[in-house]
Amino acid sequence: MKIGVHPMNLHLRLAEHWPGLFEGLSPAFVSYAEGRDTGALIARGEIDIGGTGSTPPLISQSGGLPVTYVAASAPRPANGALLVAPRSTVTGIADLRGRKVAMIDGSFHTYLLARTLEQAGMQLADVTRVEMSPARSRAALIAGEVDVWVAMAPQIDLAIAAGEARLLTLCGSTIPNRSVFWTLGTAGLPDAAIGGFVQGLVRLGREVSADPDRAAHILAGPRAEAATFAQWSKVVAGRDWTIFPADATLIAEQQAEADTLFQHGDFAQALTISTFIPAPDAA
Repeated sequence: MKIGVHPMNLHLRLAEHWPGLFEGLSPAFVSYAEGRDTGALIARGEIDIGGTGSTPPLISQSGGLPVTYVAASAPRPANGALLVAPRSTVTGIADLRGRKVAMIDGSFHTYLLARTLEQAGMQLADVTRVEMSPARSRAALIAGEVDVWVAMAPQIDLAIAAGEARLLTLCGSTIPNRSVFWTLGTAGLPDAAIGGFVQGLVRLGREVSADPDRAAHILAGPRAEAATFAQWSKVVAGRDWTIFPADATLIAEQQAEADTLFQHGDFAQALTISTFIPAPDAA
């Protein structure tokens, strides 16, 4: 099984360095830079399965790919926020109209921004989305090139602690903000193999919770300074690492997101989200 790994999916980053999770699957971890490429990589046969935020599989389905959901993480209320400069005149969501927003468009950032704007009666079209990496977004906010940055952990706390940013709104319950794990119907993975993959992720979630220092060391890297390790320790401790087999709840959440992005004009046609493999033996 060729398992795709990109920097933003922490479960799979850990899985690559957590031996024994996928016994019997002959796992090969394939690194790539951008989670939004997951669907295309599966379609080309370069990977068999991957994990992303909630939005990339919807974009893949809107492009005609037969997405199949297999698992999801617990919600991640602390892994997403809208940040502004400390002295910004943006003090509330209503002030976002006409502003430039640095983000990874087509990731969960898009859904978080859409639902946040709805709280003030606005649409995605009421702001200017600026595609930027997290590092570039941080620099652009400091330089005043953008008004808002859709940020993730650990950058949220780092930027605020450095005096570079101020919290406008945290993800919280605005969106579920799960990691989702998915494949394509055309990938040809047997249900038993998918079940083994999910079972390995469930085990990983339990073992990370039992040994958070091990996870923090992996994520921080072998040459990390003490401050970097401390920051990753905070990220690990602040997250529920539980993995759930795909179910009707996940499908309903994905449908709600698809409907929202269609209403905001990001999808040309409405989507129907229905295909998942529950992997009942994974619990």
